[in-house]
Amino acid sequence: MELGLDAKSRRLARQARRQRRQRAQWWFAHMRRVVSAALEWRPEAQTRPAQGCLALAAKRP
Repeated sequence: MELGLDAKSRRLARQARRQRRQRAQWWFAHMRRVVSAALEWRPEAQTRPAQGCLALAAKRP
């Protein structure tokens, strides 16, 4: 009985390892596709800061 359980647990562990590996391979392949499809990001040119004026409401007496 112990041999049968041991063999079954080994098989289940092997299957679990295989599934984890397949999920990891899928994930990394997906991330590679995302990175390769990403657009090139270019920062905007630095503009000169503009000074503004706020029109505040008058104080009530």
